[in-house]
Amino acid sequence: MKILAFETSCDDTSVAIFENEKLLAMATKSQIKIHNETWWVVPEVAAREHANSIFDVLQNVLTQTWLDLKDIDYIAVTVSPWLLPSLMTWTTVASSISQTLKIPILPINHIEAHIFSNFLDRKEDEITFPLACLTVSWWHNEIYVMKSMWEMQRVGFSWDDAGWEAFDKAAKMMWLWYPGWPIISQLSQKWQEKMWENLVQKNIFPRVWLVKREHNFSFSWLKSAVKREVEIRIEKNKNILQNDFWNIFFEELNKKSLKNDILLTEDDKMELSFEFENAITEVLSWKLIDTALQNNLKTVMLAGWVSANSKLRLEIDKLSKKNNINFIYPKKNIYCMDNAAMIGILAYYRIKYKKFEHKIWIVKI
Repeated sequence: MKILAFETSCDDTSVAIFENEKLLAMATKSQIKIHNETWWVVPEVAAREHANSIFDVLQNVLTQTWLDLKDIDYIAVTVSPWLLPSLMTWTTVASSISQTLKIPILPINHIEAHIFSNFLDRKEDEITFPLACLTVSWWHNEIYVMKSMWEMQRVGFSWDDAGWEAFDKAAKMMWLWYPGWPIISQLSQKWQEKMWENLVQKNIFPRVWLVKREHNFSFSWLKSAVKREVEIRIEKNKNILQNDFWNIFFEELNKKSLKNDILLTEDDKMELSFEFENAITEVLSWKLIDTALQNNLKTVMLAGWVSANSKLRLEIDKLSKKNNINFIYPKKNIYCMDNAAMIGILAYYRIKYKKFEHKIWIVKI
């Protein structure tokens, strides 16, 4: 059984081919450089780039596997949620292939696919149920209790911004690159290396717990705290410049419409990144482990883009070992991203166990 999988829910164009549960090939084209210009994903721009890349990426995986579209038995495609213009690009292509070659389509949920990314490069029995799973990505930040592969209950979600979005917006306030969490993580690590002998966690930013032992999240408060701290440091650095021998130089810079990013020093950015990352990972990891403890679960799982964050993994691992809980996360960082492999592996298990949420034939656009 060969499965052709498509993922274009946001800004990555990804295609993969499976033979049963084995990933034969995957190709992904990122749009990060394009969206750096706007510090955010513009849906219409993302959809246009998908349309421009779609056939090159498809041809890439077909070439890698020496297969033809006629060799495919099933098509799996993300149909929800996220950016509708992006989703429409691949569902249109998938539907066209399906109707032309009479290949059945399996519509896939993006968040569920992130969870199933943990099955990539693992045997099915390596993941034991019941378990608690934390998903942390751009627009979703949720905790699920999974009684089995097909029985999941959402027990926690973000009331406002998800973890990824908080990283992105904090990075923007500090004039860092998009996407936010990788660069914040890098700067945090640099601060730890620089201050390793005198490293002190000051807890500059609040930990938003909401109701005690509740498993929902809120990160908008954290972003507000970052904004206030950035403004405080900029003002402080301005005063230092105005009161020392740089006074004349400072006045000249002001005449040239000096931007505030110049006044936020590299040390400021590193320290704020360190404090921010600690604040967000502490809340995420504690709530996941507390979910497991409240439900007497012996396994926790991590999924989504931010599951590649080493600090988050480390915090969850520490708490897991302390409480004798097994911790699982995707085998490769590429499986944490939006990728077609996670779509294909979910499709495989749905076909294997005949778990079809929709009629498995042609997606009508």
